[in-house]
Amino acid sequence: MSTMKSVRTGGAGKIDVVDVERPVPGPKDALVRIRACGICGTDVTFLHMGGMPARAHLGGELLPVALGHEPAGEVVEVGAEVDGLRVGDRVVVNPQDAPTGIIGCGGKFGGMSEYLLIENAEVGKSVAVFPDTVPFDVASLNEPMAVSRHAVNRSEAGPDDKVVVFGAGPIGLGVAIWLKLRGVRHVVVADVIPSRLEKALAVGADAVIDSAEEDVAARLTALHGQSANALGQPRPGTDIFIDAAGAPAVFNTVVRSAKWHAKLVMVAVQKKGEIDLGGMLRSELTLIASQGYPTEIFEVTPELVEHQERFAKLISHRVPFSEAGRAFELALTPGAAEKVVVTLDDQDLVDDRDLRTRGRRSA
Repeated sequence: MSTMKSVRTGGAGKIDVVDVERPVPGPKDALVRIRACGICGTDVTFLHMGGMPARAHLGGELLPVALGHEPAGEVVEVGAEVDGLRVGDRVVVNPQDAPTGIIGCGGKFGGMSEYLLIENAEVGKSVAVFPDTVPFDVASLNEPMAVSRHAVNRSEAGPDDKVVVFGAGPIGLGVAIWLKLRGVRHVVVADVIPSRLEKALAVGADAVIDSAEEDVAARLTALHGQSANALGQPRPGTDIFIDAAGAPAVFNTVVRSAKWHAKLVMVAVQKKGEIDLGGMLRSELTLIASQGYPTEIFEVTPELVEHQERFAKLISHRVPFSEAGRAFELALTPGAAEKVVVTLDDQDLVDDRDLRTRGRRSA
């Protein structure tokens, strides 16, 4: 039996790097050697909990979670019935397409592993191929950038809209990039960490707001002009607010700042908090929820390839797999990192050669 190393939750705030059986692809599957995998806020949530709660009939205990749902890698074995894939192809993965559960989010497999089985491998559905001109670490941004793209699609932002994005983490910065690539004329990014605001300007935001130091409504009025809510009370001329932060203060700020018929797109996972429904009524504020990427997972891939240098700026730390513990410590520490990508570069070369010589297709 061949084994591989895989990262999973190991108790509250801890990971375990364990040896598990390396998957063997069936005729409809492909095996991918992972070369990079990003760490997401969802991974951090699982780590804070120490796992995923089991179903009630199992006693409700926490079960370990195989981590990683932002993988990019190289195909090393292809099932005989798989079309459109060949050994050596570089691929990004749709974690939600796996029949045994979402990859890295409670499913059987996690992308933070040396190898990943792509069940029922199908180009355009479970994987997309990208060229070797794109580094694996940048390719691993495909999944979170699909989340950002869906939020922008949900906003229906047009060229003349004035938009503010709250939260300059990877999702918020991705939103800002997609808005500018969509042709939106003026995009503002608000955050409380100055280094993230600098990054927002570097990826194309037109202006930034330090919401810990500045009056957000006053600054938005200066940038977007003055308008009013349904009662004629003065409000900034901002058309669309996008919450990629998830802090209750953001929601309250938007309700207080929204003009008549403004939109609020909620892409961040919300914490519990009171909502001023009366304030929403006074602006006829439209609340739009944005969850995942129903169609965007591979819609983003060609543009990620085309604008790779811009997206590469989102990565703050590249950490080798041998130091996975340090990578997750960075992700767990508030403000310590923006986007952490774990890289797997020159490991298991003998195993890879063995896979290649076993036959380019397996029965």
